[in-house]
Amino acid sequence: MGWFDLATIGYGTAIGIALGLTGGGGSIFAVPLLIYGLGAGVREAVGISLAAVGATALFGAVTRWRSGQLEFRTGLLFAGVGMLGAPLGTRIGEGLSPATTLSAFAGIMVIAGIRIWRRKAPKSEGRNSACQRDDSGDLKWTSRCAVVLALAGLVTGILSGIFGVGGGFIIVPALILTSGMGIHRAVATSLMVIALICASGVASYLIAGSELPPKLTGLFVTGGIVGMLGGNLLSSKISGPALNRVFAVGMWVVAGVVLAKNLM
Repeated sequence: MGWFDLATIGYGTAIGIALGLTGGGGSIFAVPLLIYGLGAGVREAVGISLAAVGATALFGAVTRWRSGQLEFRTGLLFAGVGMLGAPLGTRIGEGLSPATTLSAFAGIMVIAGIRIWRRKAPKSEGRNSACQRDDSGDLKWTSRCAVVLALAGLVTGILSGIFGVGGGFIIVPALILTSGMGIHRAVATSLMVIALICASGVASYLIAGSELPPKLTGLFVTGGIVGMLGGNLLSSKISGPALNRVFAVGMWVVAGVVLAKNLM
């Protein structure tokens, strides 16, 4: 196994660790790593990112499901509408130039970094959110709640199709703010949503006639699964506020690199 293969696994591992720690966000690094670290083209990087992030998130969702942290009904609604938005995002992305795509991608990273830096753990579930919960913590389903979740899912799906990311950097805060979930449930449900939305994005990518390089994709997925296991172990040892700020700084650094490369 050469250095390129090891680097591919290493980059995938980094993505998996971030996904395991935060339930999203790590996927936003996949495209820059594939382009600038492994020399992939923009559209190829989008396809590989969707496939690898989706497979890694699915693995993580299954492990969290075993611990009873998944909210299937909430996640399925969020993801179902998101899967409808992913093909639209793919079409929008195909009409954008690489320079425009990367510049917009960097802008999203800056905004997401600000949101993550400012994120605070909710003091309680179900307060001051669009959806409410009963005393046992179960979601109270209303038409308003369903519409809010659906709109949040649609936006997430469109972003995933355009930029080749699972959208986790907005899924977790969106789930917390709209459904009143606690952070642990939101992370677990986010992984399920990411897996489903990415599956839709990969299908759209392949239907459009694009191809995924089997070896590169497989190595990236392998690293992602290894990283997911590590991320799950680390998640209980790093405080939420500290992790949020380190992650936000990392996003800003990558955004700066993307903009600098794009302007050269």
